[in-house]
Amino acid sequence: MYTLLIVEDDSTISNALQAQLAAWGYNAIQTEDFKSVSKQFAEVNPHLVLLDISLPFFNGYYWCTEIRKHSTAPIVFISSASDNLNLVMAMNMGGDDFISKPFDFNVLLAKIQAILRRTYDFSENASNLLTHRGAELNLLDSTLTYQGHRLELSKNEFRILTLLLENKGAIVSRDSLMIRLWETDSFVDENTLTVNVTRLRKRLDAIGLDAFILTKKGLGYIVE
Repeated sequence: MYTLLIVEDDSTISNALQAQLAAWGYNAIQTEDFKSVSKQFAEVNPHLVLLDISLPFFNGYYWCTEIRKHSTAPIVFISSASDNLNLVMAMNMGGDDFISKPFDFNVLLAKIQAILRRTYDFSENASNLLTHRGAELNLLDSTLTYQGHRLELSKNEFRILTLLLENKGAIVSRDSLMIRLWETDSFVDENTLTVNVTRLRKRLDAIGLDAFILTKKGLGYIVE
Protein backbone atom coordinates (compact mmCIF):
# COMPACT_ATOMS: atom_id res chain seq x y z
CA MET A 1 0.00 0.00 0.00
CA TYR A 2 1.31 3.42 -0.95
CA THR A 3 1.39 6.15 1.71
CA LEU A 4 0.51 9.70 0.63
CA LEU A 5 1.03 12.83 2.73
CA ILE A 6 -1.55 15.59 2.17
CA VAL A 7 -0.23 19.06 3.01
CA GLU A 8 -3.35 21.19 2.55
CA ASP A 9 -4.69 23.71 5.10
CA ASP A 10 -8.24 23.80 3.69
CA SER A 11 -9.84 21.08 5.82
CA THR A 12 -12.70 20.56 3.35
CA ILE A 13 -10.31 19.77 0.52
CA SER A 14 -7.94 17.80 2.75
CA ASN A 15 -10.72 15.65 4.24
CA ALA A 16 -12.20 14.98 0.79
CA LEU A 17 -8.81 13.99 -0.60
CA GLN A 18 -8.12 11.65 2.31
CA ALA A 19 -11.52 9.96 2.02
CA GLN A 20 -11.33 9.48 -1.75
CA LEU A 21 -7.72 8.28 -1.73
CA ALA A 22 -8.50 5.85 1.08
CA ALA A 23 -11.38 4.50 -1.01
CA TRP A 24 -8.83 3.75 -3.73
CA GLY A 25 -6.63 1.80 -1.34
CA TYR A 26 -4.07 4.47 -0.45
CA ASN A 27 -2.88 5.26 3.06
CA ALA A 28 -3.57 9.00 2.99
CA ILE A 29 -2.36 11.07 5.94
CA GLN A 30 -3.23 14.71 6.56
CA THR A 31 -0.81 17.28 7.92
CA GLU A 32 -2.15 19.14 10.94
CA ASP A 33 0.95 20.96 12.20
CA PHE A 34 2.00 23.31 9.43
CA LYS A 35 5.04 24.46 11.40
CA SER A 36 6.56 20.97 11.28
CA VAL A 37 5.85 19.52 7.84
CA SER A 38 9.42 18.22 7.47
CA LYS A 39 9.18 16.44 10.80
CA GLN A 40 5.94 14.72 9.83
CA PHE A 41 7.38 13.83 6.44
CA ALA A 42 10.29 12.07 8.18
CA GLU A 43 7.90 10.22 10.51
CA VAL A 44 5.48 9.13 7.77
CA ASN A 45 8.08 8.55 5.02
CA PRO A 46 5.42 8.83 2.29
CA HIS A 47 5.72 7.55 -1.25
CA LEU A 48 4.23 10.82 -2.56
CA VAL A 49 3.30 14.28 -1.24
CA LEU A 50 0.31 16.40 -2.27
CA LEU A 51 1.46 19.92 -1.46
CA ASP A 52 -0.49 23.17 -1.50
CA ILE A 53 1.42 26.39 -2.21
CA SER A 54 -0.45 28.78 0.11
CA LEU A 55 0.04 27.45 3.65
CA PRO A 56 0.26 28.94 7.16
CA PHE A 57 3.73 29.97 8.39
CA PHE A 58 5.74 28.73 5.35
CA ASN A 59 4.55 28.20 1.80
CA GLY A 60 4.70 25.02 -0.24
CA TYR A 61 7.84 26.09 -2.07
CA TYR A 62 9.69 26.27 1.24
CA TRP A 63 8.56 22.80 2.31
CA CYS A 64 9.36 21.36 -1.11
CA THR A 65 12.92 22.67 -0.76
CA GLU A 66 13.18 21.22 2.75
CA ILE A 67 11.91 17.81 1.65
CA ARG A 68 14.29 17.77 -1.31
CA LYS A 69 17.23 18.09 1.10
CA HIS A 70 16.54 14.54 2.30
CA SER A 71 14.24 12.80 -0.17
CA THR A 72 13.43 12.31 -3.85
CA ALA A 73 9.83 11.24 -3.12
CA PRO A 74 7.46 12.65 -5.77
CA ILE A 75 5.76 15.96 -4.92
CA VAL A 76 2.55 17.06 -6.65
CA PHE A 77 1.63 20.71 -6.12
CA ILE A 78 -2.08 21.47 -5.82
CA SER A 79 -2.94 25.15 -5.92
CA SER A 80 -5.44 27.77 -7.03
CA ALA A 81 -2.43 29.86 -8.10
CA SER A 82 -2.34 28.26 -11.52
CA ASP A 83 -0.54 30.87 -13.61
CA ASN A 84 2.54 29.85 -15.59
CA LEU A 85 4.92 31.56 -13.16
CA ASN A 86 3.74 29.39 -10.26
CA LEU A 87 3.79 26.26 -12.39
CA VAL A 88 7.36 26.90 -13.54
CA MET A 89 8.47 27.82 -10.03
CA ALA A 90 6.91 24.63 -8.62
CA MET A 91 8.81 22.51 -11.13
CA ASN A 92 12.07 24.39 -10.54
CA MET A 93 11.75 23.90 -6.78
CA GLY A 94 11.66 20.13 -7.24
CA GLY A 95 7.99 19.38 -7.86
CA ASP A 96 7.03 16.47 -10.12
CA ASP A 97 3.65 17.75 -11.25
CA PHE A 98 1.14 20.56 -10.76
CA ILE A 99 -2.64 20.50 -10.72
CA SER A 100 -4.90 23.55 -10.43
CA LYS A 101 -7.84 23.99 -8.06
CA PRO A 102 -10.63 23.28 -8.48
CA PHE A 103 -9.56 19.92 -9.87
CA ASP A 104 -11.27 16.76 -11.06
CA PHE A 105 -10.37 13.96 -8.64
CA ASN A 106 -10.14 11.44 -11.47
CA VAL A 107 -7.51 13.58 -13.19
CA LEU A 108 -5.56 13.97 -9.94
CA LEU A 109 -5.82 10.21 -9.34
CA ALA A 110 -4.51 9.47 -12.83
CA LYS A 111 -1.54 11.77 -12.23
CA ILE A 112 -0.82 10.12 -8.86
CA GLN A 113 -1.03 6.63 -10.36
CA ALA A 114 1.24 7.57 -13.26
CA ILE A 115 3.87 9.14 -10.99
CA LEU A 116 3.83 6.22 -8.55
CA ARG A 117 4.11 3.80 -11.46
CA ARG A 118 7.07 5.64 -12.96
CA THR A 119 8.80 6.08 -9.60
CA TYR A 120 8.28 2.68 -8.03
CA ASP A 121 6.66 0.06 -10.26
CA PHE A 122 9.03 0.55 -13.19
CA SER A 123 12.19 1.42 -11.31
CA GLU A 124 15.34 -0.58 -12.05
CA ASN A 125 14.71 -2.81 -9.05
CA ALA A 126 11.05 -3.44 -9.80
CA SER A 127 9.85 -6.81 -10.97
CA ASN A 128 9.01 -7.15 -14.65
CA LEU A 129 5.99 -9.26 -13.76
CA LEU A 130 2.57 -8.42 -12.33
CA THR A 131 0.90 -11.54 -10.90
CA HIS A 132 -2.61 -12.40 -9.73
CA ARG A 133 -4.57 -15.66 -9.38
CA GLY A 134 -1.69 -17.56 -10.97
CA ALA A 135 -1.61 -15.31 -14.03
CA GLU A 136 1.60 -13.47 -14.91
CA LEU A 137 1.67 -10.26 -16.93
CA ASN A 138 5.11 -9.66 -18.44
CA LEU A 139 5.78 -5.91 -18.60
CA LEU A 140 8.64 -6.36 -21.05
CA ASP A 141 6.90 -8.19 -23.89
CA SER A 142 3.17 -7.48 -23.22
CA THR A 143 2.23 -11.14 -22.75
CA LEU A 144 0.02 -12.88 -20.20
CA THR A 145 0.66 -16.48 -19.17
CA TYR A 146 -1.69 -18.75 -17.21
CA GLN A 147 -1.52 -22.52 -16.74
CA GLY A 148 0.53 -23.07 -19.87
CA HIS A 149 -1.44 -20.62 -22.00
CA ARG A 150 0.26 -17.51 -23.39
CA LEU A 151 -1.59 -14.50 -24.72
CA GLU A 152 -0.02 -11.85 -26.94
CA LEU A 153 -1.85 -8.71 -25.84
CA SER A 154 -2.64 -5.73 -28.03
CA LYS A 155 -1.34 -2.33 -26.91
CA ASN A 156 -4.73 -1.35 -25.47
CA GLU A 157 -5.33 -4.73 -23.81
CA PHE A 158 -1.89 -4.54 -22.21
CA ARG A 159 -2.44 -1.02 -20.90
CA ILE A 160 -5.88 -1.87 -19.48
CA LEU A 161 -4.64 -5.00 -17.74
CA THR A 162 -1.51 -3.30 -16.43
CA LEU A 163 -3.48 -0.49 -14.79
CA LEU A 164 -5.97 -2.93 -13.27
CA LEU A 165 -3.24 -5.17 -11.87
CA GLU A 166 -1.27 -2.21 -10.55
CA ASN A 167 -4.39 -1.34 -8.56
CA LYS A 168 -5.72 -4.84 -7.83
CA GLY A 169 -8.28 -4.79 -5.06
CA ALA A 170 -9.24 -1.20 -5.90
CA ILE A 171 -11.75 0.14 -8.40
CA VAL A 172 -10.21 1.82 -11.44
CA SER A 173 -12.51 4.41 -13.00
CA ARG A 174 -13.32 4.43 -16.69
CA ASP A 175 -11.79 7.91 -16.86
CA SER A 176 -8.48 6.61 -15.49
CA LEU A 177 -8.46 3.79 -18.02
CA MET A 178 -9.20 6.13 -20.89
CA ILE A 179 -6.42 8.46 -19.79
CA ARG A 180 -4.03 5.48 -19.85
CA LEU A 181 -5.27 4.54 -23.32
CA TRP A 182 -4.80 8.14 -24.51
CA GLU A 183 -1.09 7.40 -24.32
CA THR A 184 -1.61 5.81 -27.73
CA ASP A 185 -1.56 7.93 -30.86
CA SER A 186 -5.31 7.84 -31.36
CA PHE A 187 -8.25 9.31 -29.42
CA VAL A 188 -10.09 6.84 -27.19
CA ASP A 189 -13.77 7.30 -26.38
CA GLU A 190 -16.18 5.47 -24.06
CA ASN A 191 -17.20 2.97 -26.73
CA THR A 192 -13.59 2.15 -27.60
CA LEU A 193 -12.88 1.38 -23.94
CA THR A 194 -15.95 -0.87 -23.67
CA VAL A 195 -14.99 -2.78 -26.82
CA ASN A 196 -11.43 -3.30 -25.60
CA VAL A 197 -12.49 -4.48 -22.13
CA THR A 198 -15.08 -6.85 -23.62
CA ARG A 199 -12.53 -8.35 -26.02
CA LEU A 200 -9.95 -8.70 -23.25
CA ARG A 201 -12.47 -10.47 -20.99
CA LYS A 202 -13.31 -12.96 -23.74
CA ARG A 203 -9.63 -13.74 -24.25
CA LEU A 204 -9.12 -14.21 -20.50
CA ASP A 205 -12.20 -16.43 -20.24
CA ALA A 206 -10.84 -18.60 -23.08
CA ILE A 207 -7.75 -19.56 -21.04
CA GLY A 208 -9.67 -20.18 -17.82
CA LEU A 209 -9.47 -16.73 -16.21
CA ASP A 210 -13.21 -16.23 -15.98
CA ALA A 211 -14.54 -13.22 -14.03
CA PHE A 212 -10.97 -11.88 -13.83
CA ILE A 213 -12.12 -8.31 -14.54
CA LEU A 214 -15.29 -7.28 -12.73
CA THR A 215 -17.52 -4.28 -13.47
CA LYS A 216 -18.54 -1.97 -10.64
CA LYS A 217 -21.59 -0.27 -12.08
CA GLY A 218 -21.22 3.49 -12.28
CA LEU A 219 -17.67 3.34 -10.88
CA GLY A 220 -15.37 1.37 -13.17
CA TYR A 221 -13.57 -1.97 -13.16
CA ILE A 222 -11.69 -4.02 -10.59
CA VAL A 223 -9.44 -7.06 -10.39
CA GLU A 224 -10.23 -8.56 -6.98
